[in-house]
Amino acid sequence: MSSPLKDKVAIVTGSARGLGAAIALRLAQDGANVVINDLNEAGAKETAGQIEKLGRKSMVSTHDVSDYAAANALAAETVKKLGRIDILVNNAGILRDAMLHKLTEEKWDEVIKVNLKGPFNMGQACAKVMMEQKWGRIVNVSSVAWLGNVGQTNYSASKAGVVGLTRTWALELAKFGITVNAIAPGMIDSVMTRSVPADIMEGFIKKIPLKRIGVPEDIANLIAFLSSDQSSYITGQVIQIDGGLSVGV
Repeated sequence: MSSPLKDKVAIVTGSARGLGAAIALRLAQDGANVVINDLNEAGAKETAGQIEKLGRKSMVSTHDVSDYAAANALAAETVKKLGRIDILVNNAGILRDAMLHKLTEEKWDEVIKVNLKGPFNMGQACAKVMMEQKWGRIVNVSSVAWLGNVGQTNYSASKAGVVGLTRTWALELAKFGITVNAIAPGMIDSVMTRSVPADIMEGFIKKIPLKRIGVPEDIANLIAFLSSDQSSYITGQVIQIDGGLSVGV
């Protein structure tokens, strides 16, 4: 088995299940030791167990990354237990959709705290470690919604903010050998998308040039590439991974 990430240490936020778990497992398959961070402790332990079966080390974290002190504690604990931090994947995110005139302050604050403050908290904490190492990879999970989407004022704003963080950090951290990129997934198969009525899903798929929704492995494969030396000349980019949905927008 190829091991382009042999003995690298990765933190993947929101990785107890679904997309985050797929990302964590893909990084482990490439040789990384992975911190599974999620408020869902049972799910995090299950994913960590799968990683250990691959012969890699894992660490379970239930730190709330939207809390500044908790994010810094997570980074410190990772260094203490695993020795370093090479890769950060800011994947944790939530939805609280509502049309503008119905969007509450609570729903706005909740989404911004998790989806934008969380990546800032983790990015700052991990970048300090990576700067000392003179090597690092930060991958921020945005969304095609950063381009704008009906009923998602809070979510779209948070994901557009993630793009802003990415481009700025790429400029600031390049001299330390750290690359920073964002990916913007479209419709991906998940627990959430499986709840969408079949007729609505069919109509959405018709808008996608490749005529299918993505699977978690599509995202995980791209993140594994961006986390490796193979992507060493790519930084500050936002890569749409949406089956062509955003082409021409």
